[in-house]
Amino acid sequence: MSSVSLKQAVPNERKHQRRAAVMTGNGLISAVGYLSLQTKDLTGVIRNATDVLGLYETDTTSKKSYLAAQAAHHEIIYSAGDHDAVDHIGLVAKDSEALGIIREKVSRAKYRVIAEQPLDEAVGQGFAFVGPEGFTWQVYTEAASYSLVKNGGFGPDRFGHVNIQVIDTIAQRDFLVEVLGFRVSDRIGHDQAFFLRCNNDHHGIAVFKSSRAVLHHHAWQTQSIVDLGRLGDRLARRGSRLAWGPVRHGAGDNIAAYYVEPTGAVIELYTDLEMIFDPEREARLWAEDDLYWINQWDGQVPPGILDHGIPPLQR
Repeated sequence: MSSVSLKQAVPNERKHQRRAAVMTGNGLISAVGYLSLQTKDLTGVIRNATDVLGLYETDTTSKKSYLAAQAAHHEIIYSAGDHDAVDHIGLVAKDSEALGIIREKVSRAKYRVIAEQPLDEAVGQGFAFVGPEGFTWQVYTEAASYSLVKNGGFGPDRFGHVNIQVIDTIAQRDFLVEVLGFRVSDRIGHDQAFFLRCNNDHHGIAVFKSSRAVLHHHAWQTQSIVDLGRLGDRLARRGSRLAWGPVRHGAGDNIAAYYVEPTGAVIELYTDLEMIFDPEREARLWAEDDLYWINQWDGQVPPGILDHGIPPLQR
């Protein structure tokens, strides 16, 4: 993306909240619970997750590592594999009734169910299916823990959201809204991008238009912009660099910093995300060439930053 002159700033609707996501409205999903990735370099990604990002291992085997930022069994899972790929994305259903409704919607839409039981340990009732463009979703009823109890040391407070790139953003948006009950918070152009929420967080899933289907980044909430600077320091001491940021986005208003993990996916550390407490809050529409939506401060996007990502596992 090239630099474009910024247009007049829209009013800042940010609410300064440093609290865990809470369900709002009558949605079916209460949280984006966790992410499961396969990797060719399990040792490298664990070292990155613990030494750079600041997660801690809650359970591990020779082929799998469960990690979290808070008092939870896992918020991300890394498994050894032949390819770097997205295994599945875990979504917490509001309750067992919501789980049943989603299961019925998945059947009516004829998505392929690959498991009638959870794919992972420490997950309650649930099922997994393959959605649009090959992404696998696991929906389950176990409540997410947002105690924000840290294990000491540094690191984020909790897992926040994912950003996926797809060929057909309209179809992906419709799937997330109609099958899973998400709401659109911000829309970029006609179909360039959608930011969708399932609770008070401005977005739990962002969908960007691309020529391929990939997970671009997974994002983790922290307390302060100071933590973003310290992330940059840790990377520099290891001979690496931030890929972008700190930057303040327009859609979501969060301040964020990005770097590339060993899988090839991007990790975002962010703070100050907009919280939405009105379930009927209408989506904001941004012109695609008004780069205030992606960078409030200077409208710049580093060359190549959107080219990173890893594909969904082929099933």
